[in-house]
Amino acid sequence: MRTLRAVAAALLGAVVLAGCGAGDGGSGKPSGSPPTGSAGSATASAPATAAAPSASGPASPGATDPAPGKPSGAPSASSVPVSPGPSSALERLVTVTRTGGYAGKSATLAVKGDGSWTRLDRQLNPAGTGKLPADREARLRTALAQADLPRLPRFPTGGPKVFDGFVYTFVHGGYEVTIAQESLTPALRAVLAELPPFEADPSR
Repeated sequence: MRTLRAVAAALLGAVVLAGCGAGDGGSGKPSGSPPTGSAGSATASAPATAAAPSASGPASPGATDPAPGKPSGAPSASSVPVSPGPSSALERLVTVTRTGGYAGKSATLAVKGDGSWTRLDRQLNPAGTGKLPADREARLRTALAQADLPRLPRFPTGGPKVFDGFVYTFVHGGYEVTIAQESLTPALRAVLAELPPFEADPSR
């Protein structure tokens, strides 16, 4: 009987010790104590940080973001300065350059919209100035309209060859035509007739 009681007491003590070891995980700390260390701190503080509202409140959509497809700070089209174009009186009406001839000379006549003209030598230095009378300027404009440079080839050809003849380059309305003397159309000959001379009068 004493032996049975001793065995029962030993078994009861073993059960009690096993229960205590399972409760504290073998670390000597009571169960239910919060975990320590960096991992535990981060886990505990994360919900509080995520739930904290912004001090300035929610940002209104589109308040600070630039419009899609438009870089921030880019000037609008209306803010770009536009330089005024030249007046019709100062615009270039026509420029005609003549080269060749027996002496192989070159000269250029530049006529503005108000009829004033400038003669330039081979080096494009001014070699004379003047102004066309109003009726002559009107005839020049008519001849230029009839010449219809946009419809002419860039280098028109035709007519019998003129040796040591001149070659003319007409620039008008954004178009340029270079044509030999023998290939001049009647309208282009009318343009030349209304221009001042390509060479200064040697008697003056």
